Amino acid sequence: MFDNLSERLNKTLKTLKGQGRLTESNIKDALRDVRRALLEADVALPVVKSFITKVQERAIGQEVSASLNPGQAFIKIVKDELTAIMGEEATPLNFNVEPPAVIMMAGLQGAGKTTSVGKLAKWLTEREKKKVMVVSADIYRPAAIKQLETLAGQVGVEFFPSTVDQDPVEIARAAHAEAKRKFVDVLILDTAGRLHIDSDMMDEIKHLHDNVKPAETLFVVDAMTGQDAANTAKAFNDALTLTGVILTKTDGDARGGAALSIREITGKPIKFLGAGEKTDALEPFHPERMAGRILGMGDVLSLIEEAEAKIDKKKAEKFAKKLQKSGQFDLEDFLEQLQQIKNMGGVGGLLGKLPGMGQLKDQVSGDFAEKEFKRLEAIIQSMTAQERAFPAVIKGSRKRRIAAGSGTSVQDVNKLLKQFTQMQKMMKKASKGGMKNMMRGLAGKLPPGMGGGPGGGLPPGMR
Repeated sequence: MFDNLSERLNKTLKTLKGQGRLTESNIKDALRDVRRALLEADVALPVVKSFITKVQERAIGQEVSASLNPGQAFIKIVKDELTAIMGEEATPLNFNVEPPAVIMMAGLQGAGKTTSVGKLAKWLTEREKKKVMVVSADIYRPAAIKQLETLAGQVGVEFFPSTVDQDPVEIARAAHAEAKRKFVDVLILDTAGRLHIDSDMMDEIKHLHDNVKPAETLFVVDAMTGQDAANTAKAFNDALTLTGVILTKTDGDARGGAALSIREITGKPIKFLGAGEKTDALEPFHPERMAGRILGMGDVLSLIEEAEAKIDKKKAEKFAKKLQKSGQFDLEDFLEQLQQIKNMGGVGGLLGKLPGMGQLKDQVSGDFAEKEFKRLEAIIQSMTAQERAFPAVIKGSRKRRIAAGSGTSVQDVNKLLKQFTQMQKMMKKASKGGMKNMMRGLAGKLPPGMGGGPGGGLPPGMR
């Protein structure tokens, strides 16, 4: 998300960054480009106007002219105002009620509500250590009930059964009673998708909301609908009084108009971002961190939180000690590192959160990288334990067997072994403190589509 906007803003702001003096004229020129970039990102016009006005007022005042580095001061203003329109700070879920806290999910048809219920249930279980139950009040789509039951099984939470011939209010009441009996902390209520222009359906969800009195009413909306997402959220909020928004399919939205418009138009915070179909593809929304990502400053805090949640700490410590002691690692270690990177959202996901790595991220094809990782995994998994520990023993007949077992070619096996040898050399440099040397080498050694190529796309200072 925000790829196009980030690229445009960085080009515009780069021209101002090194200037010793900013004038009203060059600030207005820069803001004209920023305005165009925001409109192309499908940010709602009133939001764009308000943003530009606020930045201009601050930039032309003393705040920039009195600064030792006016260019950087201007960028800070842009970051502050981006943060402000997205909501200043993260808004946590409200659990300050008698258990079970009911979270009601609402939204349009096809927005990804049921999938988001599964993701949120998993997030609450793993990150907040809550006991969770899920229930479907979607009596119009039998498949939705079955889908939720399957998701509940996958993420390991309680599922309360319901049928299409029941009344949604009765389903909710029965589920609430059962959740209370089982000492559940959070009950997530999935509802039927509806159009905000369908008055009967809107009356039904309003009736359900009035009877359930949820602690949280989250509106689930597709990020790819741009500023329409904000307008739809406003229509639902007028009927339901929402407490927050879950923005889904952000991996397919390169513009980001929805994220930059929703808070300003509805007054409601974005609480989570969903990306992809996987049950762990949900992250809390932090406006300040997101503003940093848009401006190429990275999001190290989110990266650390993700690492703490998703990386196997025992394996990571064991690998670090081994590397520090000898600078050596084998193909089993290599396979584990590939799997850890996959758990963290792949190469593209990692680079997007690292400061100054935007250029390298642009060279990484997410689909290609994922296929490449799968191919490398298949080759290593076709090796014996001895071959993984001592790759030097892999010669002609072994290569043919490994290629046949992994559905690849001998050339692919040779390529992996060559890449592994190069990685071993770089890990030796890393163990001796040569991180810059390792990164410079890594950029040239990655295959095309994963950041390889001349210059490696590394930022200045790492070359």
